[in-house]
Amino acid sequence: MATSVLNNKPKLPVPPQPDILPTLFGAGYGTYGVQPKNFIFSFVAHMAAVAILLTSGFLFVKHKDEIKRNVVALVGGAELSDYALPVSSKKAGGGGGGGDRDKLDASLGKLPKKSPEQITPPAAVIRNPNPALAVDPTVVMPNIPVAEPNIAALGDPKGVVGPPSNGTGSGAGIGSGSGGGVGSGRGPGVGPGWGGGIGGGAYRVGGGVSAPRPLFAPDPEYSEEARKAKYQGVVILFVVVGPDGRVHDMRVQRSLGLGLDEKAMEAVRQWKFDPARKDGQAVAVQINVEVNFRLY
Repeated sequence: MATSVLNNKPKLPVPPQPDILPTLFGAGYGTYGVQPKNFIFSFVAHMAAVAILLTSGFLFVKHKDEIKRNVVALVGGAELSDYALPVSSKKAGGGGGGGDRDKLDASLGKLPKKSPEQITPPAAVIRNPNPALAVDPTVVMPNIPVAEPNIAALGDPKGVVGPPSNGTGSGAGIGSGSGGGVGSGRGPGVGPGWGGGIGGGAYRVGGGVSAPRPLFAPDPEYSEEARKAKYQGVVILFVVVGPDGRVHDMRVQRSLGLGLDEKAMEAVRQWKFDPARKDGQAVAVQINVEVNFRLY
């Protein structure tokens, strides 16, 4: 009897198994059906887009210099490094820089007028739109051809494409340097270097460039370590003497140690020169200076 009762127990209905991706085969769309070939077209289109992205990335890496030149041409520029001339006694030297301590680097733009004197420094962002005396901005440099971006706004030909900015430098002008010019130098000129002119940096003595002559050159002090060790010798320093007769950049070429290198640099920073000259004009020049340490 027990077996009969168990065999007569009613069977529960089996729940239907869910279909896999029913919408792919047209289920669940109600009135509107679906065509599987649409999914094929979508897949092919996505694969084509991925192939285009990969190909363009490969071409960008392979031809990045050419693309860069095309982009520069698109914004109206020339070769932006053309205004930085190499150091040479036969080319214009000096340079300049400026800025107003902006947080942004100097913006790309053209140079202002070239002039032997400067009254108003250039600016990419005008802080005083109504000056008491309106004078065209200029930079101090010879009237020689310089490649510049073919755009209307003033700026640095080696600047960045972006919002107008006078740059991170100081003393008016445009750039990362100082002195009312354009670029990374010091002075009213253009490019690296000092005191006007264009981008060549400091001259070397010779080829029409005279040597600077010391006017005030105090002797260095001895360090206590060198004095106790009775140490003597010569420290050679590489320095740049600017058109102002002062020492600017400096580094040790030959070291003595025992604190004498530092004492030599402290002394030479106080030196005053009759500056080097080219064609009668004071120019920046790079020289080596010997500083002697002798115990008497």
